[in-house]
Amino acid sequence: MSVPRPAAVIVLAAGEGTRMKSTTPKVLHELCGRALVDHMLTAARGLFPERLIVVVGHAREQVQAHLAATGPDARAVVQAEQNGTGHAVRTVLEEVGTINGTVLVTYGDTPLLRTETLAELLATHAAEANAVTVLTAEVPDPTGYGRIVRGDDGAVLAIVEHKDATPEQRKIAEMNSGVYAFDGLLLADAVKRVSTANAQGEEYLTDVLSILREDGHRVGAYIAADHVEVEGVNDRVQLAFARGVLNTRILNDHMRAGVTIIDPATTWIDVRVTIEPDAVVHPGTQLHGATVIASGTQVGPGSTLTDTVVGAGAVVRNAVCEGAEIGPGASVGPYTYLRPGTVLGPKAKAGSYVEMKNARVGAGSKVPHLSYVGDATIGEGSNIGAATVFLNYDGVNKHHTTVGDHVRVGGDNMLVAPITIGDGAYTAAGSVITSDVPPGAMAVGRARQRNIEGWVARRRPGTAAERAAQAAQRAAADGHDGQAASPQRAGQASGPDNPANDSGELSK
Repeated sequence: MSVPRPAAVIVLAAGEGTRMKSTTPKVLHELCGRALVDHMLTAARGLFPERLIVVVGHAREQVQAHLAATGPDARAVVQAEQNGTGHAVRTVLEEVGTINGTVLVTYGDTPLLRTETLAELLATHAAEANAVTVLTAEVPDPTGYGRIVRGDDGAVLAIVEHKDATPEQRKIAEMNSGVYAFDGLLLADAVKRVSTANAQGEEYLTDVLSILREDGHRVGAYIAADHVEVEGVNDRVQLAFARGVLNTRILNDHMRAGVTIIDPATTWIDVRVTIEPDAVVHPGTQLHGATVIASGTQVGPGSTLTDTVVGAGAVVRNAVCEGAEIGPGASVGPYTYLRPGTVLGPKAKAGSYVEMKNARVGAGSKVPHLSYVGDATIGEGSNIGAATVFLNYDGVNKHHTTVGDHVRVGGDNMLVAPITIGDGAYTAAGSVITSDVPPGAMAVGRARQRNIEGWVARRRPGTAAERAAQAAQRAAADGHDGQAASPQRAGQASGPDNPANDSGELSK
């Protein structure tokens, strides 16, 4: 069947959603990286409607601002008083005028509806030349739903609410979703005749179907292939259910496209995430926002990436990355935090217990462990020793540190910005670097070590430390300590006069 382009899609999103128990409007609650209303709008845009209209009411300023930021093609129509679904549609037609063509009416809290299902509804509507076509579903337990009563020709004779249904009608499994495709001209006339003679005193869109049938027009129905698609979200339980269904769809799509997801039960991926074939996603991983994962990449376990780009062949383990760029073949983790503005070059490394913010790390450079790198540029082939801190903040302003190519920064360094460490330079372990270091120089910024003999015996008598010291001294006196002559054991740690290990590098 061909699918006609709808003249308009009207998304009803004016309700308060009291069961959500939230200050956030219901349609703006998020799942899988999109607000509820955005899921519906995305499905509607797949139909290429001539007009896309969203009816807003409760907290309309927030909803309108959201639409302006994320869906500028969607026109907001205000339903000042929420007097029912029929009133909402009448409000639209009074503002925009009669719409000639097919008008699809749906809801902002049905995030599981697919474009394909809506297209089938429109195709059925056109093929059967219906005045209105109802999207229906066959559910395992239809208790509480309005039943679809059909005639021998398949046309819809009535929609009977559960409380009004006969025992025979209650056996019907087909229920009304509340989503309709209307003939726009017939809708404009019928919606003006909807009565408020009901318990709630509201105008119900369902009554339009009865009016059209009484006028002699055909009312048809299309049964959704999966009843889950038409389920709305009214509370946090239903929100969680919808999130699970949508996440499973997303995971399945990625796996069928060539991505390995080791444990789908513990993996959560947003709708805008891009993953290339042959990437591997390990258990306990969450991928959010506009994250991009290239082919051959290993992500996880236990990693959360938001708006992060990961290059081909990179490895990211037990890491949190936000707004970062990880180059091809780079290594991140475990237990690493990459904050916005971090860029790792090809084959660069951000190792265990490393945090970076607004930092660029050149190709092949390494920050292996226990370090903070903020507001910095590190050239190619450099190594930052363990426990090094880039001191970028003076309490008022942030300052930048530049580390050149093939630099060796010693362990436990404090780099006080703004400074520049030139290409090929070294810094000694335990140094506080406050001035620029010329290319090829060794920078030493620490005090000379001083040993105070006998301090433990005088200041900590009777402690385990004193007993251990006395035992070691007796062993040394007896000639049993073969390491007694070692400069390190004798407290002669390398200092300004013994620069052999001044670079202080730990593992690379």
